[in-house]
Amino acid sequence: MPEPDTESLLSPLIRKMERIFNLTADEKRVLEGACTTTREFGAHEDIIKIGDRPWQSNLLLEGMVYRYKRLSGGKRQILSFQYPGDIFDSYSFVLEVMDHSIATFCPSKIAYIPHETMLEITERHPRIARALWKDTLIDASVFAEWMTNIRGKLPHAQVAHLICEVVVRFAVVDLAENDEVNWPITSSEMEDALGISAHYIETVLAEFQHNGWITLFGGRLTVHRLDKLKELAEFDPIYLHLNHPLGAASRRIALDWVKPL
Repeated sequence: MPEPDTESLLSPLIRKMERIFNLTADEKRVLEGACTTTREFGAHEDIIKIGDRPWQSNLLLEGMVYRYKRLSGGKRQILSFQYPGDIFDSYSFVLEVMDHSIATFCPSKIAYIPHETMLEITERHPRIARALWKDTLIDASVFAEWMTNIRGKLPHAQVAHLICEVVVRFAVVDLAENDEVNWPITSSEMEDALGISAHYIETVLAEFQHNGWITLFGGRLTVHRLDKLKELAEFDPIYLHLNHPLGAASRRIALDWVKPL
């Protein structure tokens, strides 16, 4: 497998890190040199399965993936969505054994960071270690927000909140041009994430479209009234712990600047 062009491949990671931690140019170069190879996955394909013992961590370059567990009877619980720029299993070099599976929503490209490299980076570059630690803690914060939404918000608000989160997460890595993002998520997958029936979710999305708040077509989502979705969802992006990111969508979300680290 050919060596990747790391500067172009890792740019989603660097763009995201610029929003959560003020890395130096040298520290960015260390991250840019961390990957060894890349691999492309098809839609609805497992990247990692529960019980695996990975020898490398995975950086999402393109596409969108999700963490999940299988329940009795074959039902699936989606635990989180992951976006370009996410090292979505950075913890695997510490925990060693996977306690959940990770799969793609759509065709996706992954870059591999060997665990030996992760260990070397965290030992030799404490600020990068802190940045990766913060990134992992943000994942935990997102999970807590999801649990709060599932238990504390009505279905319409849950769907609106998910839309706001997806738009912001893509905006963080400059992939939400004109409030338009990839939307490879089916109503069935939203059901597995939110615990709301797929039929009800389709009704809600149709209502949002009828109201002129969104357009959902051909795997693309365009948000026309982010203010209405925010109000309905009571969306507060503080749980994403971001510096003020670029992009019109994220500016209107009004993310607060956090202190440099």
